[in-house]
Amino acid sequence: MTPQNPKEEFRAIVQKSRRLLKEIHHSGMKTISMKAPRNKQARLEPIRRQALVCTACRLHKERTQVVFGEGTLDARLVFVGEGPGREEDLQGRPFVGAAGTLLTKIIQAMGLQREEVYIANVVKCRPPMNRPPEPDEVAACSGYLRAQLSTIQPKVICALGKTAATALLGTEAPMNQLRGKTFQWEGTPVIVTYHPAYLLRNPAAKKDVWADMQRILPLLKQ
Repeated sequence: MTPQNPKEEFRAIVQKSRRLLKEIHHSGMKTISMKAPRNKQARLEPIRRQALVCTACRLHKERTQVVFGEGTLDARLVFVGEGPGREEDLQGRPFVGAAGTLLTKIIQAMGLQREEVYIANVVKCRPPMNRPPEPDEVAACSGYLRAQLSTIQPKVICALGKTAATALLGTEAPMNQLRGKTFQWEGTPVIVTYHPAYLLRNPAAKKDVWADMQRILPLLKQ
């Protein structure tokens, strides 16, 4: 409901600011600027620097590098995966192993280049043995992902796998209930599909992923 008087409006602003500060605290970000930077890079760079030294959860103990994200900040499409793997941890870049090669091919099949999209993960440090991140680890990193999505403001978000879908949508529904539907993350359409690593183990599912990509393309043109 829209505030009806200045007092209610001020109260709404205070509540919104408190929620933002709470998210930043839980994500491990310790400082924010009160002066709004003039462009997306300037807004996101301090958050990226904070992520590089983040110790908010146990994953920082074994990481080689933080894998913050990669791509243009003017991307119409953002892919969100689960977390860095071995190659990503070594290189500090998302999706550079075998699954990354497959994701790049999927992007190209859509008529796009990897440089035209943005790629990030739910957690920015590699979980041991590539296990799924624990809920508290996802929560500790949530502020970074939120900052990325809020800064980029894409037309579509593609959640790669159940972990990404759960983090974005807050649902524990299985993949067969998530695929084929359009969800929303703060007003942005979210399409859920299989993670490229799943496709490496189950090549027959590639046709399902391509069907999901076909659902994304019209949304990008809106």
